[in-house]
Amino acid sequence: MKPEKKKKIVKTIRIDVDKCNGCRACEVVCSAFHAAPKYGNNNPGRARIRVIHEPLKNIFLPVYAGEYTAAECMGRDKYIIDGKEYDECAFCRASCPSREAFKEPDSELPLKCDMCESDPPLEKPLCVQWCLNDALVYEEREEEVDEEEEKPEDAELAVEALIDKYGFDKVSDVLARIAAAKAASKKA
Repeated sequence: MKPEKKKKIVKTIRIDVDKCNGCRACEVVCSAFHAAPKYGNNNPGRARIRVIHEPLKNIFLPVYAGEYTAAECMGRDKYIIDGKEYDECAFCRASCPSREAFKEPDSELPLKCDMCESDPPLEKPLCVQWCLNDALVYEEREEEVDEEEEKPEDAELAVEALIDKYGFDKVSDVLARIAAAKAASKKA
């Protein structure tokens, strides 16, 4: 039996590198939004977006956090942009074992952009709202996907994998901090 198709809203942030001036307002507001308590401090290590800077050409490239990957890339391609060689890690959105980017500073658990999900929901992510040059543009599109049955055991498997990798204490500390931040944001 074929799975039924259903419509899904896909949320993305389109990045226009030519418009980014490196102000890093996106990093600041993202880290403050994800602080505990919310907006309680500014630690760029908690930001789900990073601005990569090429100082010789004065190029800035915002990259926001994607899915976690448990393995390093098998091959790293090289890109040449304006005569400078980059390896693909510079542009990668994943948190992985070989990079420090997109990891929680206290626990080293992987971070992923959540498009600033909150209650009440925001019209668009804060990094997009605070981008004065329109280098970040929020987009939603509808796609047809196979309807998958939600399985609670998938969440359990994910948590078990995180515990295996980072240890029970680190995972429970992060979960407690997230729960406290969610409770505080509901009161606000």
